[in-house]
Amino acid sequence: MKFSICNEMFENWNLEDVMESAKSIGYDGVEIAPFTICNNVKEVSAEGRKDIAEKAGSIGIDIVGLHWLLVKPEGLYINHPDESIRRETYQYLQELTRFCGDIGGKVMVIGSPKQRNVVEGITYERAWELAKDSFKRCLPTAEEKGVTLCIEALAPEETDFINTVDEALRMVDEIDHPRFKAILDVKAMSTEGKDIPEIIRRAEGRFGHVHANDANKLGPGFGDTDFRPIAKALRDTGYDGYVSVEVFDFSPGPVNIAKKSLKYLNQVFNGD
Repeated sequence: MKFSICNEMFENWNLEDVMESAKSIGYDGVEIAPFTICNNVKEVSAEGRKDIAEKAGSIGIDIVGLHWLLVKPEGLYINHPDESIRRETYQYLQELTRFCGDIGGKVMVIGSPKQRNVVEGITYERAWELAKDSFKRCLPTAEEKGVTLCIEALAPEETDFINTVDEALRMVDEIDHPRFKAILDVKAMSTEGKDIPEIIRRAEGRFGHVHANDANKLGPGFGDTDFRPIAKALRDTGYDGYVSVEVFDFSPGPVNIAKKSLKYLNQVFNGD
């Protein structure tokens, strides 16, 4: 299994330093939150994008992809009933897809809970259809750049839109495109009250990325979430993508989180 780490917990570090640190600790890749680089990826020139890809290559680490996609610029909303807002959002998502491909990324995680809540005055199903239309508009670009869009189920405390993996899989099935899949997030799955390995097995063939974190919002190995049955379920489905460490409590410090998480993941996945 290949392991990567998300860069936003390395607060105020430049991207090259994050990549070098991740490589030295033993990670295979890094996953990037675009807002940590710039307010708008349109600001990053072709030369700047090439530089990011080349630095990763020289360090010997993969850029896995992007997450926290719609935090910046402000005002984006994937399923807003105002067509001008939604157009601005899916056009920016298209640009993010180009950026992801340009820097060598293969996966884009569609999380951004506050940019997808059901807007007051419309139904859930209306929000669903608007979101689905926005995602479909990005798929030609995803095909062109070799990027897979992955919809992320998130806990009810974060959003009221797509809270379970089953809902995410419904979106995957309705869009029915090889460049649109689900992402499985361990912390989010832990809020469903279901057996996580069973959730994973039910999603076989329909997910393209995995986020590893404990139910307590720290890294894997920092709490009570047992990853051994999770690792077995992922192997059983034939998953061969990245397992990416994403945490929400940075207090133990980025290097400590990165080292302890990777040690634990290697133990449960590889028996190291």
